[in-house]
Parts: sequence; structure tokens; C-alpha cells
Amino acid sequence: MKINNPRIIEFPKIMDPRGNLTFIEGDRHIPFHIRRCYWIYDVPGGETRGGHAYRSNNEIIIAVSGSFDVVIDNGAVQQTFSLNRSYYGLYVPCRHWRELVNFSTNSLCLVMASDDFSETGYIRYHDDFLHEVKTKHV
Repeated sequence: MKINNPRIIEFPKIMDPRGNLTFIEGDRHIPFHIRRCYWIYDVPGGETRGGHAYRSNNEIIIAVSGSFDVVIDNGAVQQTFSLNRSYYGLYVPCRHWRELVNFSTNSLCLVMASDDFSETGYIRYHDDFLHEVKTKHV
């Protein structure tokens, strides 16, 4: 499963009167092997997370609890995805700028990544991102 554009992926949902269960298997439900997971929580009102792109890392972003929006920029077009269901994940391929905004109270964001952490893998400044995207497509 190779995907080049950001999109929502719906994960399996097992309904049960005692509570629902959702699971994710790398290389099956998402288009990469999971190398790293991290979560974002206790985000104060009005704060923004993200604000960067990756050179090679792909991610799945999930609102495990609460809600938030993810603004994706591919260098030409911006698109906003609202995440508020724990069985939906947003696939964000590398070389896409992302910002997480509008966090609800007590929201919990889970991120699964295709690469190990590497500071050199980040594009931290939007102008640098735009330059890299333009030179990559030339």
C-alpha cells in the first residue's frame, strides 16, 4: 500500500457493549512499518504543535481522545483535517508541512512514525520547506 497524498484511514473497529476496540497493524492498515510512536497531551488552549515537515518520515496522526485539526501544506495547497474519532488516522507523507491546532480540553494525540528520531530529518522553517519542495519537483 503506497500512498503519496494525505488522507484519512479508517481502522478496524470491534463493537462491544463493554466498550469498543480498535487496532492497527503496520504494513497492513498503514502504509509503513512503525518505527516510533509518541503522543501529545496537556496542550494549553490556543497552542499549536507541529510546525515542521520531514524529509523522509511518514506519519499517522490519531485523536485518541478529544479533537484537534491538522493543517497540511504540500507547498502549493493547504488542507485541513478535523480529527475527533479514535478509529480514524490521518496519513501524512514526508515532505508535507503539518500544524496541529484547535486542541479540545484533555485531547490526546497519538503519532506513529515510519522513521526513528533524527533532528536532521526535520525541516523546521517554512521557507526552507517551500525551497526544498520546489527544488525536489524541478
